[in-house]
Formats: sequence, structure tokens, C-alpha cells
Amino acid sequence: MRPTLDLLSQYAAYHRDQRNIASHFVGVPLIVFAIGVLLAQPVLAVGSLSLTPAWVVWMLAATWYLRLGPLVLSAFTSLGVAVLIGLAQSVVQAGGSLLAWGVGVFVLGWAIQFIGHWYEGKKPAFVDDVIGLVVAPLFVTAEALFALGWRRDLLAQIEQRVGPSRLRDMARIG
Repeated sequence: MRPTLDLLSQYAAYHRDQRNIASHFVGVPLIVFAIGVLLAQPVLAVGSLSLTPAWVVWMLAATWYLRLGPLVLSAFTSLGVAVLIGLAQSVVQAGGSLLAWGVGVFVLGWAIQFIGHWYEGKKPAFVDDVIGLVVAPLFVTAEALFALGWRRDLLAQIEQRVGPSRLRDMARIG
């Protein structure tokens, strides 16, 4: 298992434009929500709990995040994903269409991501390493925590490897 610093640095290398990072604050949660909708069926009753494929995937991802550390980052990422899965499950239980909500929100999330990557001038990280799909929520959570002043040392290490975030000069395109 690769260390958190390596995973975040590799992902950050594809995400240095501030507009791309901002797009991920919207796109990644939408995609996680959509996956929660698409995996909301079938429901297996386990005592008083309802277990769905979405919750099984969440348990696997949360276990991976918590093994990675640091604990604050892993816990907030796992909690954020759980909230999105819970919201997704609520939409389906309220009668929302799996296909309409799941596919619609998934496409919207990826459209926002691709707009961000247009500003970046780079392809999404998962194209070169599929683990980027699981690192994305971790990255967004880390960026939010960095903005709040958490673990400036970790941010400095990432920036030492891949450089600081910036606004790409769009006038130079073409």
C-alpha cells in the first residue's frame, strides 16, 4: 500500500490549477452521490439495518482510508462519503429513479470534472492509475482541511513534489 503522501502527490500532479481543484469540490461529491444511487439496490435486511451494495463499497473504501491515515483525513473522508451515500439512499427510498438520478448526476459530476481538467490542460488522474478514483475524495477532503490550516507540513511536502496550485494562463493556449 502506497503512503498517503505518495497518493496525494500523484493525484495533485494532475490538479494544480485552482479552477480544476474547485471543480473537484463539486464534481467528486456529485460522482460519489451518483454511485450511492446506482448501488442503492438490492437492499438486504440485516437485523434492523438495510445493507446495500453502496454501503459495502463504502465499508471497503473507509477501511482503506483508515489504514492509510492520517486519522483526521481518513475519518473526515470516510464520514463525507458516508453522508453522500446516506443522501443517495434517501433519494432512492423516497422514490427517486435509480437510473435518472444515478446516471444524470454521474454525468453532471464528470462534466464538471472535465471542465476543470480543460483549465488544467491535463487528463484526469485515473486515466493513468485507476486508484485515482478512490483517491479523489481523499484529495478533496485534504484540500478542504489544508484550507482550514490543517497539516501545513503535509501540504508543503506535496507542493515540494508537484509545485503549488496556480491559475493556468489560458491566453497561452492555442
